[in-house]
Order: sequence, then structure tokens, then C-alpha cells
Amino acid sequence: MRRISVLLLALLVSLATAMQAQAPKPDPALRKFSALVGHWTIEGEQVPGPLGPGGKYTGEFADRAILGGFFYQLQWAEKGAFGEVQGLEIDGYDPADMSFVSNWYVSDGSRFSGTVTVSGNTWAWAGRYYYMGKPYRLKDTLTFAADLMIATERGELSVDGRTWAPIWENQWTKAEPPPKK
Repeated sequence: MRRISVLLLALLVSLATAMQAQAPKPDPALRKFSALVGHWTIEGEQVPGPLGPGGKYTGEFADRAILGGFFYQLQWAEKGAFGEVQGLEIDGYDPADMSFVSNWYVSDGSRFSGTVTVSGNTWAWAGRYYYMGKPYRLKDTLTFAADLMIATERGELSVDGRTWAPIWENQWTKAEPPPKK
């Protein structure tokens, strides 16, 4: 009986080890998103246009890996001439298409759905942006300095996908985490 118990225990340990070895792991391509992880401050200016009157704004971003490293979550809050908005961005990797996907949700009801292309220190979002029930095309480019501590972001908006107009420009600065409240 003791021998059967030892054999059963060995079988259970082997089975558990085999199951862990087969557990899915995040695609190595997602490691590129680690450049965004941390706390960031931003200062920028929105151009007057379909998204509002424009003007200067400031904000804070916090990015982290979530759900076992399969996705990255960016939360932000901005204040400016347009008021105060908060947002949530979820980025991931689609191994079937071998592409990064991105979805943004903003407290003014706007949202974005598209892809992200990473080439060196330049990140480019492209997709559909919906604001006040109207669809637009959006291109957003984030270019990091060599030390990955500062980045410049530029956004462009289009109604028809052919004619593009600048919509915002800002600078990100990596900062110490905000104090715990």
C-alpha cells in the first residue's frame, strides 16, 4: 500500500510539472512594451479642430504589465482647456497576425481601436478613433530618446483617411512613482 501511495504521489507531481510546462507564455515580442512601463508626466498642446477648442494640457500616465504579462495597461489623467479626462489603454499581441493591437477608452466617451508598430525607438498607433459618435482615422507617433526617459508624441487626425491634420503634440518624461495616498 505504501508503494502505491509513493507511486501515486510521484505520478501527481509529474503530471503537475508537465501541465505547468505547457502553460501558455506571453509572446517574446511583448517585451518591447516594457519601455512604456512606469510613471510618466506629460505636457502638450491640442490643436483646435474636431476634438475641441485646443490648448495646452498636462497629465500623468502609468503603464504596467497585466494578466500574466499578456497585455499592458496604460491609465492616464489629463487637464487642459478641454477640461479633465481620464483614459485606459490596453495593448497586446496577436500572434496569428504577428501584430500589436491597441484599444483606448476615454472618460469623454471617445475610443480608439487599432494597431501599434514598433521600429527602434519609434512607436506608431494607427486605427479608428470615435469622438462624439463620429469616426475618424488616427495616427499617433511616440518617439523615445535613446535613454527611454523622454519621448515626443504627435497625433494626426483624418476624416477621409487621405488628408491628415495635426491634432496634438506633447512630451512624456519618465518620473518617480506618485506618492501613495
